[in-house]
Amino acid sequence: MLDWSVMGLVFAFGYAIAVVVAADRLMLWLERRGHVNWRRRGRKSLAASPSVRLDSLFEERPGAR
Repeated sequence: MLDWSVMGLVFAFGYAIAVVVAADRLMLWLERRGHVNWRRRGRKSLAASPSVRLDSLFEERPGAR
């Protein structure tokens, strides 16, 4: 028969795994609803980045003054 301390460790380990899995499922559900980004899906494409060049933001427009 196993010692009670060993059984306690087994139950604690199983409980910890269950909590982590439940938290992961909750975060995946929140990600599907658009609230958080939980798991990385790879790099964002460069097409999603702003298309305005930085130097064009600082150049003077004719007739601005």
